[in-house]
Amino acid sequence: MPGRVRVVVIAAVGVFAYGGIVHLGDLLGVRPGGPGPSVPGWLMVYFTSLTVLDPLAALLLALRRIEGLLLGCVVLASDAAANGYANYVLGTAAGITPGRIGQAVVTVLAVALIAAAPMVAPWLHRPERAG
Repeated sequence: MPGRVRVVVIAAVGVFAYGGIVHLGDLLGVRPGGPGPSVPGWLMVYFTSLTVLDPLAALLLALRRIEGLLLGCVVLASDAAANGYANYVLGTAAGITPGRIGQAVVTVLAVALIAAAPMVAPWLHRPERAG
């Protein structure tokens, strides 16, 4: 069991590190297909916050902290929802687009991490309780 758990944690760390780089690229405007000027301010604030939240989740998971797993589940689920809104509500393109493929991938990753969370959680460190 710990071998599988390690693989899940290492994969999640990689996903969040990659996500941090992608969102930083969006913020700097160097990634083609990133959020455009028509994205509402609140959504841009959320996507910008992922430049901090993704690496934080990666770091906490690398340190085997339960907070990293919880943050990771929230980040992936909310990122999937935000991308869904951006691609299906705000997006005007018909059919399959790179953004919609990306949203589907993030959704699969969110479901996978949430499903693996009960297996991963016992292996992680929890905060110490004050006496």
